[in-house]
Amino acid sequence: MTDAPTEPNPAPSYYSSVTPPPPSNGDNNPTPAEQPARKRAGAGVVVAVAAVAALVGGASGAGIGILAYSGSHTSSTSSTPNSPSITVNDSKNATTITAVAVNASPSVVTINVTGTDAAGTGSGIILSSDGYVLTNTHVVTLDGETGSAKIKVETNDGRLLDAKVVGLDPIDDLAVIKMQNVSGLQPAKWADSSKLNVGDTAIAIGAPLGLAGTVTNGIISALNRSITVASSAAPSTGGDSSGGGSGGGSGQNGPFDFWNFGTTPDQGGSTSPATSTISLSVIQTDAAINPGNSGGALLDSDGRVIGVNCAIASTGDSSSSAGSQSGSIGVGFAIPSNVAQRIANDLIKTGKATHGLLGASVEDVTADSSQTNATTVGASIHSVVAGGAAAVAGLRAGDIITNFNNIPITGSTDLTAQVRVLEAGAKADVTYTRDGHVSKTTVTLGELK
Repeated sequence: MTDAPTEPNPAPSYYSSVTPPPPSNGDNNPTPAEQPARKRAGAGVVVAVAAVAALVGGASGAGIGILAYSGSHTSSTSSTPNSPSITVNDSKNATTITAVAVNASPSVVTINVTGTDAAGTGSGIILSSDGYVLTNTHVVTLDGETGSAKIKVETNDGRLLDAKVVGLDPIDDLAVIKMQNVSGLQPAKWADSSKLNVGDTAIAIGAPLGLAGTVTNGIISALNRSITVASSAAPSTGGDSSGGGSGGGSGQNGPFDFWNFGTTPDQGGSTSPATSTISLSVIQTDAAINPGNSGGALLDSDGRVIGVNCAIASTGDSSSSAGSQSGSIGVGFAIPSNVAQRIANDLIKTGKATHGLLGASVEDVTADSSQTNATTVGASIHSVVAGGAAAVAGLRAGDIITNFNNIPITGSTDLTAQVRVLEAGAKADVTYTRDGHVSKTTVTLGELK
């Protein structure tokens, strides 16, 4: 049994990154607790931020003149909306944001993905001079639609290159691709995400709505935020799925669909086919992030990558028309750089990454009927697997985990996200309560299969 959250409310969901072609032409082995039924997304959902291709050129304001900023040039440069160039007109009064944009933009690319039944746009971060790029799994699989998409990468200097998938990690929604026959690229510089503070500057670079080279800024508004999103694992056959993916695919309602999760019968809603979910530990930022920023860089004031943009919170409703879909509302999420680097290195070396397994089924204390007398929030252990990491460490059913590796645990999603951050075999310090008494133990995590 995997350590899976059993949540009282439906899991948040992904925004579709896919759109049908023109008319002319997750945990692995999830437990039932990790497979919520579907429902229509409402207020407060979490959505992926790969771009809906149909919006490119059609969004309000996309056709007007957009001034980009470039290098150390002192003269202005006009450009099309999709131009990735960065123009500096007044270097004497340039801001820190300008400097970061100039220095880091060559390390960010735009990724165009085409499947049999859908297409989408996202962003990526250059890892090496010979073409390795980090992005999101949901970008290169078109939200799980396909495992064999055609990938084209646009570099900051205007080159258009073919790319192939090196490895996918749907558990942390990360993927590595490699551009073909290229050299001399500028790899991104990386920061230590364990040293970040709430209030630090956060700068996002990517291609929201297909507008390459877009720069936005804000602050880090929360750390160690846990979110739950739909898994974007590619079909096991490597081909296109038959309706299991997000909008634009077979059986869906069009390019603006969400990954929808159903309410459970006791909540009075109807149910529909289940899909697996994943729990992510993320950086929260108010820098404007929109569909198309997926896989792009979240940077500090020194131009170093602190996170990989992956999702936004949205108040949109999947039943709404395309024109009423909401974009950034100042709540965006990025996978921390330390996690992203570990996964990227593993994918390049072996084509896959490992993730920790606690060997316990958990749920929120507030949802556990056996914890009516609990006086603290946390993740309540419902059961443990004999011989698993939790059992070996002395944990048992009824324990409430309140802290994991010095990260406060407020519920099942927090615990699952923090366990998945670590690689198989990693050790973690756990604080828990049992019968009102606080205890500590160290667990050696198993491997999620």
